[in-house]
Amino acid sequence: MQLRDSIFVAGHRGLVGSAVLRRLQAAGYKNLILRDRRELDLTQQSAVNEFFAANRPAYVVLAAAKVGGILENIRVPAEFLRDNVLIQTNVIDAAHKYETRKLLFLGSSCIYPQRAPQPMSEQCLLTGPLEPTNEAYAVAKIIGLKMCQVYRLQYGLNAICIIPPNLYGPFDNFSSNSSHVVSALMRKMWEAMEGRTQEVEIWGTGKPRRELLHVDDLADACLQFMLSYEGDDFVNVGWGHDVSIAELAQTIARIVGFQGTLYFNDSKPDGMPQKLMDVKRMKSFGWMPNIDLEAGLRSTYAWFLDNSSKVRS
Repeated sequence: MQLRDSIFVAGHRGLVGSAVLRRLQAAGYKNLILRDRRELDLTQQSAVNEFFAANRPAYVVLAAAKVGGILENIRVPAEFLRDNVLIQTNVIDAAHKYETRKLLFLGSSCIYPQRAPQPMSEQCLLTGPLEPTNEAYAVAKIIGLKMCQVYRLQYGLNAICIIPPNLYGPFDNFSSNSSHVVSALMRKMWEAMEGRTQEVEIWGTGKPRRELLHVDDLADACLQFMLSYEGDDFVNVGWGHDVSIAELAQTIARIVGFQGTLYFNDSKPDGMPQKLMDVKRMKSFGWMPNIDLEAGLRSTYAWFLDNSSKVRS
């Protein structure tokens, strides 16, 4: 992948896509093809085909997806399944039809079974039932991953897949209703301090454990694997260690300065008990993340404060 090559970053305004865009720009890539959802609806096959026919991107990073936290996954599972399958199918198929040289598909650690052995290796896929609270999203991501593999097998599409854990960082969705765990906790504690409330409710028992990766580290992995990886096996990327939701909440409270009570509402679902990644395959390719959790959370909260008037409500 040369600096002059055309690269389509699908979903460049989202958490992952914006980080990938920043990383490519920092590395000197200038021929970047960008479309927001008003300019190109990736769920529409004809629009995607017309775009690929007109632009012929040499490389594609498929970071576009409908994402959300546990509440949103429970509330609109049909949309999570439908929209993600449409986006993935249209982009991957168009990349094949219009001879894209390489495509990177981003999966999610929720593709692994609810009771997968910890840490979860790539071999765990399809070995047991999925976590019910995000099953629709997980099924969509599995379809995208398998589509990359079978298009490589049948058509020779150079499609690679990497699987990150829970992500956080700048440009995350800080909505009260649809955010992921880090942004949700930061928003709740900030609002509590603004409203001088002494208690913050957190869904579940606080016992589930999550591995967290800063999105800028993921973007660096995307570039590294686009440059150096050609295999048909998907690869977990992450730290290989995790924290409990309670530990995470306490850390965020310290960073934010919230000194009230953290109330864990055990009448609400916990989600998957643990999602810890086995990253031996990743390490064999010589890549490791750099942004530790403390530093990453501090920089994310600083970004939120700078942008609190503009983040989604």
